Amino acid sequence: MTLSWKRINAILQKDWKDLWKNYFVSSIILLPIVMAVFYGRIMDPTIDLHYMIINLALASVTAFIQCAVIAEEKEKHTLRGLMLSPASVFEILIGKSLVTIILSVITIIVCAYLTGYNPTNIIMVVIALIISMVFYLGIGTILGLISRTIIEASFIIMPVIFLFGFGSVLMGLVEKYPSLSFVEYLPNIQLIEFAYKVEAGAGFGDLWSYLAVITAWAVVGIILSGIVYKKRQLDD
Repeated sequence: MTLSWKRINAILQKDWKDLWKNYFVSSIILLPIVMAVFYGRIMDPTIDLHYMIINLALASVTAFIQCAVIAEEKEKHTLRGLMLSPASVFEILIGKSLVTIILSVITIIVCAYLTGYNPTNIIMVVIALIISMVFYLGIGTILGLISRTIIEASFIIMPVIFLFGFGSVLMGLVEKYPSLSFVEYLPNIQLIEFAYKVEAGAGFGDLWSYLAVITAWAVVGIILSGIVYKKRQLDD
């Protein structure tokens, strides 16, 4: 299958213009940045701090903006037309993900600068962040497809922001409540553990298991978003 980059770019340009007209959605970018400024000044620059901000950026910016962009299409009743256009499902999802990816990358870079995060092995960290971003794009796509309006999307995304943005606080409960041991395998927790290993000088042989878990989450997110998209395409 050949992708039409002309169609993808058209979707990108449209979403980029629409996003900056909606201050309610675009202002979410400020949340992790403001927290990076605040916590970067009052707390020591630990891995936990860096990744509390990074995970928050992934959950709030990547997942929420992706969710809102798609929900807005549904609210305006233009998603159905897009689904029936010559653009394939991959072209539509890629086009709608590019704005989110660009803003997510910018936000994470700004937050890392503000908290002073300078990873020992930046290449491995970038790989882990890219895979993580794919997972959050999938979650955002799914929730956007099942939302009817942007307001509804802003509510439905809240559990994702709290679970994956602030989920690291749950680790303190794992020892007390063994039933919560599954928390250790959440992608945000795996990303933190991965970062600790990187700073300890671990090589790929010690890091691949963390990447494998995060990749599994990303693959599941992509598959489920494709299934939900197809279902909505048939239902609408």
